[in-house]
Amino acid sequence: MRAPMLGRFRSGYVAPAVLLVALLLYAPFLWTAYLSFTQYDGLADPEWVGFHNFAKLLDDPALLTSIRNTLLWVVGTMVLPVGVGLLVAVLSYDIKGGAWFRVPFMLPYALSGAGLALVWSPILSHGGIANLLLGVDTAFLQVAPTNTLAMLMVWTWQQVGVNTLLFVVGLQSIPKEPIEAARLDGASGWRLFRLVIWPLMRPLTAVVVGLALVASLKTFDIVWVLTQGGPGRNSETLAVTMYRDTFVASEYGYGSAVAVMLTVVTGLASYLYLRRQVR
Repeated sequence: MRAPMLGRFRSGYVAPAVLLVALLLYAPFLWTAYLSFTQYDGLADPEWVGFHNFAKLLDDPALLTSIRNTLLWVVGTMVLPVGVGLLVAVLSYDIKGGAWFRVPFMLPYALSGAGLALVWSPILSHGGIANLLLGVDTAFLQVAPTNTLAMLMVWTWQQVGVNTLLFVVGLQSIPKEPIEAARLDGASGWRLFRLVIWPLMRPLTAVVVGLALVASLKTFDIVWVLTQGGPGRNSETLAVTMYRDTFVASEYGYGSAVAVMLTVVTGLASYLYLRRQVR
């Protein structure tokens, strides 16, 4: 009698969690989707305008710039934080003191994006520490696309550690038998990594790249603290454009349209990536 009783009330067990997810995730998204079809300044009642905000997106030069910068963030994230993290993991794995070698790469991940930007702001500012050390007079944060590349380096400094940790976990999960067999066949170095280790790490690599892809698409805090999307709007990403149009310009309808577009782009990119990995 006990098992049927549990089965009868099992929906009640998960109902609080489902309601919490609906309240915190689905309800705000549905409200944002509704606002994207309205003209709303945050004070008066929303005025229905249909697809006007989405049509406005197509003629907004600032949005095209933010799309370009977001794509640059995606490519840069795939090459730098993921690539350097993999390199550090491979070089420090299975060597004496390898764990201590990884510690300096792990420490920056403890900082938030905003805190990280505050640390690097005086370093990258015009006439800052980077100019003094390199002996140059370059405005790293005031010229596009140099400012985006500089912020990518800051992002890499923070994200290498967690990617290294994930790749080390992947290396530790690889069975030793295939590696030993490959070494007996004469494989070593790059050949051993490319033909044996890398294919065996593919499932974990899919996870690392997927997480990096989503994180790069919604980059906000580092960009906002370091440049606020400037100079002008030349370093904005989609997330920064959404924030500026919504909370700075008080165009909640247009900002919601940008948010819906960012959600669709992130969801579509994640779906296509995961579908490719499953195949």
